[in-house]
Amino acid sequence: MAGSNQNQGKQAAKNRGRSVSPTRPAGGRQMSTLLTWGIVGLVVVVIAALLIVKATSGSNKTTQGTSTSGFQAASASLTAKLTQIPTSVFDKVGISSPNVPINPPTLISGEPALSFKGGSVTTPGFFYSGAEYCPYCAAERWPAIIALSRFGAISNLGLASSSSTDVYPSTPTFTFSQVGWKSKLLALRAVESLGEDGKTVVMTPTKQDNYLVRKYDTTKYIPATQPGAIPFMSINNRGLLSGASYSPSVLSGLSRDQIASGLSDPTSPVTQAIIATANYITAVICSQTKNAPSNVCSSKGVLAASTALKLK
Repeated sequence: MAGSNQNQGKQAAKNRGRSVSPTRPAGGRQMSTLLTWGIVGLVVVVIAALLIVKATSGSNKTTQGTSTSGFQAASASLTAKLTQIPTSVFDKVGISSPNVPINPPTLISGEPALSFKGGSVTTPGFFYSGAEYCPYCAAERWPAIIALSRFGAISNLGLASSSSTDVYPSTPTFTFSQVGWKSKLLALRAVESLGEDGKTVVMTPTKQDNYLVRKYDTTKYIPATQPGAIPFMSINNRGLLSGASYSPSVLSGLSRDQIASGLSDPTSPVTQAIIATANYITAVICSQTKNAPSNVCSSKGVLAASTALKLK
């Protein structure tokens, strides 16, 4: 299934002391006392300034980029609904989605493993390239977030909806524009090039980002894709996804909270599409992390995806 067919030129638009009890001075001591108080006052001002700088200048080293001024973080309760799905749901769904067809990842071999600068430990890399206006990106972020959360701690997801003037208008989703990520198993690089209006630059892709898209988001590696389609994801340059794995139409008419709350129901067609896709993504990641964590990679749902992809 093809993703939004916006060209990469648009996607890559230049777009991360002690307190002193006062006493009344007497006679000749007044000048020296005033001087002392002046020094104390200066010290207090300096300390206060340093405290303000410390409080306001800290940054999350896992932040991927800079969002537009309208960024709104997802609540902890909403994030939990995506990242704390019971294993039983993954296992019951497996890769079964009878009402909504699923396009699994494309496996490739013989390419250099993916790595990103800035990490002190070399781990498999997960690369995402998309845009906030894109309805296919909107649909694919749901399973991507769910799969990633099985390998690390994801945070600072932003609330977003796809463009109201594109196909599948206003599809409820999230944005990776300021995503936080901590994991000993997997490195994450996520790029949201343009905002919901399709014009505002949200993040500027690096040379490596552009290289990955130009090389791998092509029919040479993904025969069924349209070159440059988004979203594009590379799992350590072993598993590739281009476009949405399922139709965004399945999310039509639902709110973000309704979709998230429904993820505990393995009989829901929406949940089946999202979870089946997440199991496929998880299986490919497991193949690159030496099947760690074992409780995830040995689960029934992930093993079903691994078998379907012939990873086992």
